[in-house]
Amino acid sequence: MPMEALDNDRWGFTTNCFVCERRNDAGLRLPFFHDTERGVVVAEFELDDRFSGAPTWAHGGVSLAICDEAMAWAAIAIHHKWAVTKTCAAAFDRPVLIGKRYRVEARVGAAIDESIEASAEIASVSSGRACVRSTATMAIVSAVQAPAMGIALTDDVAGYLRDS
Repeated sequence: MPMEALDNDRWGFTTNCFVCERRNDAGLRLPFFHDTERGVVVAEFELDDRFSGAPTWAHGGVSLAICDEAMAWAAIAIHHKWAVTKTCAAAFDRPVLIGKRYRVEARVGAAIDESIEASAEIASVSSGRACVRSTATMAIVSAVQAPAMGIALTDDVAGYLRDS
């Protein structure tokens, strides 16, 4: 399956994303990939006890942050738009266990007006059973909002923003 690596170096500005930035020593540093054949964004990961809630379970907020990041990367990779979470919902069907291998997979629906509908799921790599499912409405970032976020309006960036 054709996989395109996704990372922040392409944008021309520094980020310290908790979930995906590989230079953030306090973060998760998850590598995300665009499966171009299937039209999804994926990452595999294993969390250590720094990210626990209950002694052997990952904190639910960390699991939701992983889903959120996967959906944001899906908006970038598939729709070529930067988007931030406007609303989200999650179902925690099973715990994400510390020290076990998981895969997050995100999809996006159509980009309508100023938003994108997205979904993500974290599943166990060994069993394939779903643990966390999330849906979100992602607001597409505008050219007006970008500078307030610390994003310079370069030619590489402009195409990923909505006009107003």
